[in-house]
Amino acid sequence: MTPEEAGSLSARLRADGKRVVLANGCFDLLHVGHVRYLDAARALGDVLFVGLNSDATVARLKGPGRPLMPAVERVEMLGALRAVDHVVVFDEDTADRLVALVRPAVHAKGTDYTEATVPEAASVRAIGGHVAIVGDPKAHATRELIARIRERFDATA
Repeated sequence: MTPEEAGSLSARLRADGKRVVLANGCFDLLHVGHVRYLDAARALGDVLFVGLNSDATVARLKGPGRPLMPAVERVEMLGALRAVDHVVVFDEDTADRLVALVRPAVHAKGTDYTEATVPEAASVRAIGGHVAIVGDPKAHATRELIARIRERFDATA
């Protein structure tokens, strides 16, 4: 789904009285922390849109060798999760434009953020929404998982 399609769908859902929630991220290596984050985000409303950074933005944000999986596979995996209603691929480094199009009541971010560090916080407030920090407080950061995998690989090489 494109950001524009997500915006149109969200407008129809909101007109029907549905509470729309938006979560976003790279989801480069899907893990239990992501599942818990998205479950908690979905519990905040009626419909969960997940904004997924495109391959180009993941490479810009995360560096060489990323993404580990192409967007088409990340979309398929996210779409298979019970909490996720719609997946939207976007090309910008932040989800500000997606927030403006989808106009969620809640923009959910994981526990690796605070409300002060959410890049889209001002955009969310500008549309009358609010930011919620949700998910598993245990750190299941993708970067930490990749570092552990590399350590084990280097130790056996």
